[in-house]
Amino acid sequence: MTQKDFRKVAAEFVGTFILLFTGTGAVVVNEVTQGAVSHVGVALTFGLVVLAMVYAVGDISGCHLNPAVTAGFFLAGRFDRQSILPYVASQCLGALSASFVLRIMFPTSVMLGGTIPAGSAMQSFVMEFFLTLILMFVVLCVSTGSKEKGILAGVAVGAVIALEALFAGPISGASMNPARSLAPAVASLHLNSLWIYLAAPMLGACASVPIFRLTHGFQEPVPAVE
Repeated sequence: MTQKDFRKVAAEFVGTFILLFTGTGAVVVNEVTQGAVSHVGVALTFGLVVLAMVYAVGDISGCHLNPAVTAGFFLAGRFDRQSILPYVASQCLGALSASFVLRIMFPTSVMLGGTIPAGSAMQSFVMEFFLTLILMFVVLCVSTGSKEKGILAGVAVGAVIALEALFAGPISGASMNPARSLAPAVASLHLNSLWIYLAAPMLGACASVPIFRLTHGFQEPVPAVE
């Protein structure tokens, strides 16, 4: 692995750690303070931390922070096949590290900010599928290659995450990210519904690629990030 490649996976590790520590941390703090953060506050926390990370590490790694986003970029022809495993591994390790830190800080928390269906499994599966499809569509629209570029890219991506968390959080948890759901599920040993949050976001991100091509034309794929 070259120094440049190491910096990319390190940025994905750090960015995903910060995402989980602040995002799921907001959920945990909201629970232990009997609602001081509020549902709106949790949604805004997720949106704002992604916005911040786009500007912090976007120029290094592309700020995927999400295995589904990495898969979507690959299918769109914007990401190198050889980089998929290092990216996904660093994202999952960063997320797991954050969840175990929260486990130490809040030992009485049952779910550690994990995602579980409020209704049926199929309802949450469909919700997560379309939430991730929308998120990936926006990411593809505002990105160049596999990087979010431009002053408004972070705003757009952060805004759609906050928007989706605002209305869908009470139903499915609005994960849109396999690493985001995997880490607290493993740290809290609540694995029953994990398959929903692993499969649905991956399928939704992949389904967004042909929709993006339909709306933006079947142009040549943008070169993968160097």
